[in-house]
Amino acid sequence: MSGVRGLGARWRRRRPLRTRMALAASAAVALVAVGVCTAAFFVIRYELLHQLDLSLTQSATRVIQGNRGEDPQVVAGECRYLSAPACAQTVPADPAADPAEPYVLPVSAPVREVAAGTRAPYYSNVQRFGQPLRMLTTRFGDGQALQVALRADPVDKGVRQAAALLAVVGTVGVLLAGLLGYAVSRTGLAPVARLTATAERIASTRDPRHRIELPPGPTGRQDEVTRLAASFNTMLGELEQSVTSQRRLVADASHELRTPLTALRANAELLARGDRLTPTQRARASGALERGIREVTGLVNDLIELARDEEPLPLLEDVHVAEMAEHTVALARTHWPHTPFHLEVEAGAAHAVRPGVPARLARLLTNLLDNAAKFGPPGTPVEVTLSTYGPGGSAVASGSGGGGAGGLTLTVRDHGPGIPAADLPHVFDRFYRAQSARALPGSGLGLAMARQIARAHGAELTAGAAPGGGALFTLAFAPEDATASVPKTPE
Repeated sequence: MSGVRGLGARWRRRRPLRTRMALAASAAVALVAVGVCTAAFFVIRYELLHQLDLSLTQSATRVIQGNRGEDPQVVAGECRYLSAPACAQTVPADPAADPAEPYVLPVSAPVREVAAGTRAPYYSNVQRFGQPLRMLTTRFGDGQALQVALRADPVDKGVRQAAALLAVVGTVGVLLAGLLGYAVSRTGLAPVARLTATAERIASTRDPRHRIELPPGPTGRQDEVTRLAASFNTMLGELEQSVTSQRRLVADASHELRTPLTALRANAELLARGDRLTPTQRARASGALERGIREVTGLVNDLIELARDEEPLPLLEDVHVAEMAEHTVALARTHWPHTPFHLEVEAGAAHAVRPGVPARLARLLTNLLDNAAKFGPPGTPVEVTLSTYGPGGSAVASGSGGGGAGGLTLTVRDHGPGIPAADLPHVFDRFYRAQSARALPGSGLGLAMARQIARAHGAELTAGAAPGGGALFTLAFAPEDATASVPKTPE
């Protein structure tokens, strides 16, 4: 048995799916066709024999009714040439009462039993005069049996003709089953064939822009294979977007790293000839080299942060957002001594807690504060506000509690020139820098990183224009009951 299963497994591995489906469909239809023809043959044979038995019964009834009290006259020629309706003879139960002439039809022990009344009437097939006969043996009066026979060769001929016709029909059915099986497999597996060809083309060209052509029709009436092809197209779209984003990130990172690396190499080569430099020149070159190293280190760290796909679950903990904001604002004051930072925490948000990674949330707020301080004129304040909002987006009264029922917002506002309308849709793109910001230090990754951290924590970061001028960044946390499980992967 195991050898048969192994042979079947090897056969399935060697045969294409289309061939296996065509053979399976053909075999199923062929079995049905052969079964139907076989059943039809037996039904036709039964009906023909049944009609012959009915004729025998009618003939026996006529003989009995026409020969009441008399023995039926039996003529051998009638049985040989069927010039009479039937060939009939009577047989007594006692062999001693047999006539002197031999019986035309065969007489056996069951015939004597029918004559004696110990056996029921029965039908039998006999050969006489070189012809097949169908014979009925029934009781005829007291102590006698009546045998009536009819030629069965017309029935045999009809059965043979039906068998030949059904054999032809079955053969045609098997051939038609093969054609239909091939057509069904070819039509049914056409989307799978297109999917396979597309996958092979992508594997050979490494180009995810290819798509599978879908048949027209409403989406709700698509079959399973078409839905699979549509899902594969969706996956290809996501893959194309991911590959494009990766290529753009690599290209942008290469472009951003080229300038600081060139400066580092120039300063390093300059310091290598330190014996030709004055102490002032050497100090200036060393300072430039140190600043370049810090810039490259910060850029690489930002790229590593952006390349992270998920928050490390073991580091998740309950973060007191107000305390985190106070600590981050205090650090910003040391980094930007000429910029005043004002932090306002509403009473309803003072004890707000959200699950997350404290260092990552602090990095998010630090990037927003650095961006605000960089674009704000010296001496103008940066305003940070932590507040709550109700389920419908309305503000929560300051004395309403600890901020667990509604959402939580953290806003950062500067008093700089603001964000131009043309640049607003792109402020969170990687390496994007507005025309007015290209002369300022930075890599263009801070806001992109901030949005990625926000979405990894189930929050949303948006940018807009502040009333009266300046830029306004809003970090909106979902209500506490909706942040029970922080999404692992940012959108």
